Amino acid sequence: MKFSTCNRLDGALGLCLFLLLLADCAREKSNYRHIEKQVLDNIIGPGRYDSRIRPHGINNTDGPAIVSVNIYIRSISKIDDVTMEYSVQLTFREQWRDERLQFDDMNGEMAYLTLTDPNKIWKPDLFFSNEKEGHFHDIIMPNVLLRIYPNGEVLYSIRISLVLSCPMDLKYYPLDKQTCSIIMASYGYTTDDLVFMWKVGDPVQVTKNLHLPRFTLEKFNTEYCTSKTNTGEYSCIRVDLIFKREFSYYLIQIYIPCCMLVIVSWVSFWLDQNAIPARVSLGVTTLLTMATQTSGINASLPPVSYTKAIDVWTGVCLTFVFGALLEFALVNYASRSHMQKQAAKQQRKWDVEHSSLDNDHMEDGATTFAMVGDVKPLVHHHGDLHSDKVHHCEIHMQPPKSINPCKAWLNKFPSRSKRIDVMSRILFPLMFALFNLVYWITYLFRDEDM
Repeated sequence: MKFSTCNRLDGALGLCLFLLLLADCAREKSNYRHIEKQVLDNIIGPGRYDSRIRPHGINNTDGPAIVSVNIYIRSISKIDDVTMEYSVQLTFREQWRDERLQFDDMNGEMAYLTLTDPNKIWKPDLFFSNEKEGHFHDIIMPNVLLRIYPNGEVLYSIRISLVLSCPMDLKYYPLDKQTCSIIMASYGYTTDDLVFMWKVGDPVQVTKNLHLPRFTLEKFNTEYCTSKTNTGEYSCIRVDLIFKREFSYYLIQIYIPCCMLVIVSWVSFWLDQNAIPARVSLGVTTLLTMATQTSGINASLPPVSYTKAIDVWTGVCLTFVFGALLEFALVNYASRSHMQKQAAKQQRKWDVEHSSLDNDHMEDGATTFAMVGDVKPLVHHHGDLHSDKVHHCEIHMQPPKSINPCKAWLNKFPSRSKRIDVMSRILFPLMFALFNLVYWITYLFRDEDM
């Protein structure tokens, strides 16, 4: 009984001690919150802080307030070639020092204060100069963070979504790279009052799972773009996002189908020249399909005054398809011309044969009368041989002429129309292969600075 009673007393004592510790912690926390409230009242209470006045410069001088900027790119949802804009969601952070917000950290116990109402202190008047649309995020609460550190440092962080303009140069589309910028500047304070600086170390961060459907973020650069206007000189900073267009989509959707259409148009060179319906249908169908393909490509792009790389490709492919159709027209004309010449030749041959038969009948009658009137001796006298002039016969052997192998090969085909088809089977693929060689060398190995 004595041991059990002691155990019960020890348990009760331990429980009391535990409850006392909890009470002490609760009192300390309540005291800490009370102290935090007192600090906030002391630094930004009524009559103590004026949010209309900007902070002093470095070392409490009258120089400009220095604001360090850092951004974290959360997502890039769309890059539109037609409207030349892109959508981005980012966390925007600013950091500056306001000596009026200094407070005692209680020997390191109070690392920073969190302010729920950012409008109570002064903030830089930064704006995005290339913004088209933008909004803050208020679900469930406004996505805003404001911390005040004991030395007066202020950290302001906010999550925003923006639609920014991105002027594009589509000269090398779809083998191009585009530079889209995020431009931030002061709206009202000149460089005498406010200067923006990129945060030293890592001014721009990008989420690791950034995926774009048609582009790849190749790299980004931070720059300064301070500009002068009629009202003064304003501080400006800029980050350039360099996007490289994914070519595999365009290779499958545009380049390979165009190549196939051009090759299909060459099938007419192997069809018989008398198969007029088949060759006409093939030529017209490929031409209309190529024209439709070109219209679809241009519909997804803005109308620009210069020639794009895709325009060169589709224009040359359309020219090859149209050339195949014109080749059939030339073959048809040559075939009809050959048939007319053959008919005229047969007519002349028939006329010559009939005229020679008539002449033979007339010469037979005249020969009968001539043989009765004129009789010449069959044997010559010996003196006549010496009186006749002797003629010497000389034979000149000419070397055989060199034969052009191409001409000899073309001579195997009797008609000119057939020769045109045979030459087209060789020239069209050779010219298209040469065009491909020049095209891809020009656009794939171009100077990036151009």
